[in-house]
Amino acid sequence: MGFRHLRVINEDRVQPEGGFGTHSHHDMEIITYVLEGSLEHRDSMGNQSIIVPGDVQRMSAGTGVTHSEYNPSHTEPVHLLQIWILPERKGLSPSYQQRGIPFEEKRNTLRRIASRNGRDGSVTVHQDVDLFAALLESGELLRHKLPPGRHAWLQVVGGAVALSGTLLFAGDGAAASDEDRLEITASKSSEVLLFDLA
Repeated sequence: MGFRHLRVINEDRVQPEGGFGTHSHHDMEIITYVLEGSLEHRDSMGNQSIIVPGDVQRMSAGTGVTHSEYNPSHTEPVHLLQIWILPERKGLSPSYQQRGIPFEEKRNTLRRIASRNGRDGSVTVHQDVDLFAALLESGELLRHKLPPGRHAWLQVVGGAVALSGTLLFAGDGAAASDEDRLEITASKSSEVLLFDLA
């Protein structure tokens, strides 16, 4: 349960017209990343949105927020990841952000999609973490430098990759510490998320 500030990665599949009723969270940074289908979001801050592949949604629960998530399709399931990150401090004001990241910006490169200061058009998380996404063609190699004292978690969203020689498949995750560089090689067309953590 948890690696550094990364608390959990939930992988959910929601049937048509199904979902999660109104429920509450507090003191958690919640990132929603839809892989297939669409997800309707409503919350007590007054936000209502549809999240589709390519979107990144961040909700800071802070002092407390309620929300619901629902598959609005009558025919298509929705497949998503919901990521929980512990915030740098408790009692933050609840907040919400959603960005669309073009697929081409993730093609064969690590595209920053969430960060502490929202740089490069990423969503802002209240923690010292950089989250990258990549869509890799078969045979593509990516390298990521880890400064001293940093740690990494690689989540394979789809396909298969080798992380510094270790083969990982869709749904697999791997932690890395005391490494100065990571090498990610796609065995076939793949999608990955990489967390660079304090």
